[in-house]
Amino acid sequence: MSADLDAVVIVSAVRTAIGSFNGALSTVPVHELGSTVIKEALKRASVSPEEVSEVIFGQVLAAGCGQNPVRQASVGAGIPYSVPAWSCQMVCGSGLKSVCLGAQSIGIGDSSIVAAGGMENVSKTPHFVHLRTGVKMGGTPLIDSILHDGLTDAFHNYHMGVTAENIAKKWKVSREEQDQVAVLSQNRTENAQKAGHFDKEIVPVFVSSRKGLTEVKTDEYPHHGSNIEAMSKLKPYFLTDGTGTVTSANASGVNDGAAAVILMKKSEADNRGLIPLAQIVSWAQVGVEPSIMGTAPIPAIKQAVAKAGWSMEDVDVFEINEAFAVLSVAIMKELGINAEKVNIQGGAIALGHPLGASGCRILVTLLHTMERKAGKRGVAALCVGGGMGIAMCVQRG
Repeated sequence: MSADLDAVVIVSAVRTAIGSFNGALSTVPVHELGSTVIKEALKRASVSPEEVSEVIFGQVLAAGCGQNPVRQASVGAGIPYSVPAWSCQMVCGSGLKSVCLGAQSIGIGDSSIVAAGGMENVSKTPHFVHLRTGVKMGGTPLIDSILHDGLTDAFHNYHMGVTAENIAKKWKVSREEQDQVAVLSQNRTENAQKAGHFDKEIVPVFVSSRKGLTEVKTDEYPHHGSNIEAMSKLKPYFLTDGTGTVTSANASGVNDGAAAVILMKKSEADNRGLIPLAQIVSWAQVGVEPSIMGTAPIPAIKQAVAKAGWSMEDVDVFEINEAFAVLSVAIMKELGINAEKVNIQGGAIALGHPLGASGCRILVTLLHTMERKAGKRGVAALCVGGGMGIAMCVQRG
């Protein structure tokens, strides 16, 4: 897909604050997080719920959430029963792939207005056990579905963190380089929060408690005051044989949150008197060997940028999901990207990584950053567990 006279445009983009694991959003059902961002995105676009053609949302960890949580989120946002709603599962890329699917639906004429995004409440994800055939004697262990369905490579049967260690070895990325990226991410996010740069993109979530309603409108996960001295003292988490470099501090968090965008054709936006945040110019998805899944944004970005007819130098802002700091180092090296253009308000190491929501979250942040910085061209990209990558090019004006 490439730019045309009646391109698909994004007319609003919002997200919740990102909650820490078992933190401020942990008690909120995932469909309520989804409903919250859909409602606000529609409000900002001056679109009534009855005008929506389709709702497409990413979600990775759906166990225990009830039948079709996206449908629940759609109805909870006031969208009529007559409007279809469904989920997209591409692990970490789900939230961005849902936007691609929405744009495709509009592009071929199936839909006119699509609410797309992603949602995840990792904190409410259950443990499970298979008992269909019974247990004749003794106990049986509970399996953590966060690890089993979200964070463990199905082909090599090891944690995503081990794939990061594989990249550190193959691309010769040192522990010091990783810690430097992580500290930079934390410091950039701290500065952005203090400057109020995230305020416009965040919609508050009201959480019920014994004390009444609590408003959650600030990202909870960032660690202010991060420094290289403290970070360098942490022990490697995934490899403990003396060769490890990936720690809890130079990896992303496990988090809760949601994000949404409203899509329509440019002609529709013009008819409504709406000024788009950006138009979708191109996207690409790729596959790589699962053991180095974190490098997949390299070919994905190359393909998306080539489809757009751009060069890397043409891009003003990159939002590349910081699943692990080592990936950021390898990706910037391979693509020759100026670090000053990448995750300029910090990334997932500081903000957190709500799996199914992250793809749309980075797009939302990208769009608001481009608006604030008067950037013309932007790229959002993520690595995807199982050995995939996805990237999207957007353009303002």
